[in-house]
Amino acid sequence: MKVSYHKEYSHFLHRDMEYKIYGHAGKPMLVFPTSLGRFYQYEDSGMIETLREFIDSGKLQIWACDSIDEETFFSEHWNIEDKINRHEQYDKYISQELIPGILQQSQWNNAGEPQKILISGCSMGGFYSANFFFRHPHFFDSLISLSGVYSTHYFFGDYREGAVYLNSPLHYLPQLQDDHYLNQYRQSRIIICCGQGAYEDEMLHETRLLQEILQHKHIPAQIDYWGTDVNHDWDWWNKQIHHYMSSFLTI
Repeated sequence: MKVSYHKEYSHFLHRDMEYKIYGHAGKPMLVFPTSLGRFYQYEDSGMIETLREFIDSGKLQIWACDSIDEETFFSEHWNIEDKINRHEQYDKYISQELIPGILQQSQWNNAGEPQKILISGCSMGGFYSANFFFRHPHFFDSLISLSGVYSTHYFFGDYREGAVYLNSPLHYLPQLQDDHYLNQYRQSRIIICCGQGAYEDEMLHETRLLQEILQHKHIPAQIDYWGTDVNHDWDWWNKQIHHYMSSFLTI
């Protein structure tokens, strides 16, 4: 497997950001870590090995990015406005610096064929992947979110002023009427999965709310609820991602 490490300066964040790329060609996949996680977490938690068959065969190429959770949603020192403003800078880093590079390199790696991105993550990474997918649908044609929350309630309670609202899919999606966005969602493949075991209560609740919204908006999505023994942990996320990728990459 081809693996490369990258460290690049972000002009939006005014700091270096790190990421790793796994594979040489195939569907580009951007993955986010769990809360306070780093770019190497996906590999350390077994997910790269789980997906090795798809990576080695040139069907899948993964970009594992870094988070700055300690400066945003999980900061212990900043107020809400400072946290969300810093996250908006992170949003610009992902959407205007990292993703254009992914699209350019992926097209080059796939014989000049333009690509759209599969975006994914587990837990906090599930929140990130869904939020980026819904905010910037022109970059993506696929979403696989595992055990995510889909609002900012977990982080900021009922506060939803300004940019907080713009990062809370359960609140901005019901109000969305723009067909430019809605049609892109409808043409994408959306997979939302949650277990029903330990530590999944909040995620299970918000997954059901998201399901209702997507149905109301006539946005096709595969919403799966795994069993009561399926906990909020990497063992299950490894099983889930392999299950979904096995069907996804045969289509």
